[in-house]
Amino acid sequence: MISAVSDNPPPAIEPRLSAASLACRRGHRVLFQNLDLVVAPGQIVWLRGQNGRGKTSLLKLAAGLSAPEHGQVLCEGRPVRRSLAAQQRLLYIGHANALKEDLTACEALDFLLRIHGRPHGPDVACAALERLGMHSRRHAMVRTLSQGQRRRIALARLAVEDSPSLWLLDEPYDALDADGVARVDALLAGNAERGGSVMLTSHLSLDTARLRPIEIDLDRYAATA
Repeated sequence: MISAVSDNPPPAIEPRLSAASLACRRGHRVLFQNLDLVVAPGQIVWLRGQNGRGKTSLLKLAAGLSAPEHGQVLCEGRPVRRSLAAQQRLLYIGHANALKEDLTACEALDFLLRIHGRPHGPDVACAALERLGMHSRRHAMVRTLSQGQRRRIALARLAVEDSPSLWLLDEPYDALDADGVARVDALLAGNAERGGSVMLTSHLSLDTARLRPIEIDLDRYAATA
């Protein structure tokens, strides 16, 4: 059988995130330079490198929270800092959990979802907590919870996402036990399977069999004296 070949091939898919000749400065020190980056739909990118190499700084550049020393970060072909559409497709979770101590787990998550323009409400928040194994603690005050439990609440923001999007995660596995790690792995794999993409930092070794991450070692892009 001869396969039909269209005379009009489909247009190329724009990478979810891209940058060319990117450089980042902190104070008087250039953390990395000459970084070319492409994070395509369905990919999980694992940022590695020595402490202070700029892994967190790169995530903030990708989220549009800071400006590079050189180069430009594009999300779906547009400058990430000037594109409202890009910002709406982007979810950044930093190393800090940003939870209010005087709220319950459900209330704290609902507050985060609300201020970040995500689907929200008590039912949505409680369903997300259940996916992170926190349903039984949904009425517990945040101040009474362990660091691992707080991390699960912060990461429950991922569980309300049902469309392909770009996730930028700074040490998402911090303080998690084996069950928490497995639940987060499932969420990352699910986002990639539906055409979303992920860029994250982690001191843990990722489950490469399930996530198949692409590794970027920022030590290779260290500025020379």
